[in-house]
Order: sequence, then structure tokens, then C-alpha cells
Amino acid sequence: MPPTPSHAPHRSERDLPVRTARTDFTRLRATSFPRPPRSTTPPDAPAADVLRIVSDSRTPVFVTVHAGGRIRYGYWRPVDSASGRGGCYVALPTDVCEELRSGGRIAWGEPVTDPSKTTCRVTLATPVRAGREEGSAA
Repeated sequence: MPPTPSHAPHRSERDLPVRTARTDFTRLRATSFPRPPRSTTPPDAPAADVLRIVSDSRTPVFVTVHAGGRIRYGYWRPVDSASGRGGCYVALPTDVCEELRSGGRIAWGEPVTDPSKTTCRVTLATPVRAGREEGSAA
């Protein structure tokens, strides 16, 4: 065996584990990117977040229906001067938004259509007061 420098510990080749590139990558990922702790928020928290964002008049939320039928909800997140983060479009969970829409919690505004997509503003649905039907005079 060749002599080892005095500052390095002596290890024989039989002590070294046999690793493949895949094994090294897997271990690197497992140690470098620990999983976040499980969320303790209730399951309806995504719906509450969507309603909070839609109800904020400073954050216009839009839905885009593409020609192929794909639906996408999103809004523009402005740059936060304190953290320097933002300045990007943020997508909202489509399944949660569609559930809120079918439940009458959010509504689509007037459509703006072009050949490849239709875009509408998303707002909170205005509740119909009990005892009155829509369109009746009081």
C-alpha cells in the first residue's frame, strides 16, 4: 500500500463501501433535502386560502379556460418590499377552485375571449338573501 499523509486517516479499500452513481445521488437527496413535517392544517385549509385570496380586492384572481378545455386559476403576486419576493404569477389549485365554484362560493365575471382562451375575473359569489328570489321586486 502506498503511504498515506499524516493528516489523513488510514483506510483500506475493503473498508470503503461500493457505491454506484445512483446510490450516491439517492443518499445526497435524502440528506440534503429533508422532507418537511406533515401539515397539521385541517383539510379545508386550501379552500380557506383560496377564499382569502379571492376576497382581497388588491389581488385580482383570474380563471383561464384554454381552447382544449384546460382550466387554470391564478393571480399576480406583487414584489414584497420587505422580503424582496414575488413578482410572479401564482396558480391556485384548480380542483379546490372548481369545488368552491360548484358550491356557489366563487363566481366568474364577464369573459374576455380570444382565439385560444377565455379569461374571466373570479370574485366571491354574492349570496341571495333568504325570502327573496333573484330578480323579484321588493
